[in-house]
Amino acid sequence: MDISNRELLEGVNLYLVGMMGAGKTTVGHLLAQELGYRFLDTDSLISQAAGKSISEIFATEGEAAFRELETNILSEVSSYKKLTIATGGGIVIKPFNWSYLQHGIVVWLDTPVEVLYSRLQGDQTRPLLQDSNPLGKLQELLEERRPLYANADVHVNINSKDTPEEVTMLVLAEIKRVVKSKVVS
Repeated sequence: MDISNRELLEGVNLYLVGMMGAGKTTVGHLLAQELGYRFLDTDSLISQAAGKSISEIFATEGEAAFRELETNILSEVSSYKKLTIATGGGIVIKPFNWSYLQHGIVVWLDTPVEVLYSRLQGDQTRPLLQDSNPLGKLQELLEERRPLYANADVHVNINSKDTPEEVTMLVLAEIKRVVKSKVVS
């Protein structure tokens, strides 16, 4: 008998990591539906907790204050079960955050920089992209974060033709493969 994704995960949280524009929120919603989980987005929770947008937090308090809020939110959500959590793109840069992420299954949505750039063009809500060369900035951030994202349990390569539904199915297939190999070993 084939075991369902829900039974396989036994309530363990899924943490989606990857660059801004990778599709963490969109795919996260779909994964949550598929698994019967609740969906949370750490950036939305940070905005709610702070009473202001991410851009406003960066502008008034700086990136360090934002990262501190991010860690606090992550610590809170990691104490729950049956969640699919879309994280901010930079959550992996703070080593302490991995102590929370490792309580679940970390899924890296690895999206080429050209795809990220095309998805994010004109998006004024991304403080780290308010740069004279947003493509260069994206490339720089990706290169800096790639070795950290590579610590994820599951790595899914995404291309420009993949639909969110296809990515969701790829993620579920990879999770099943990784969880089964952990159970066997």
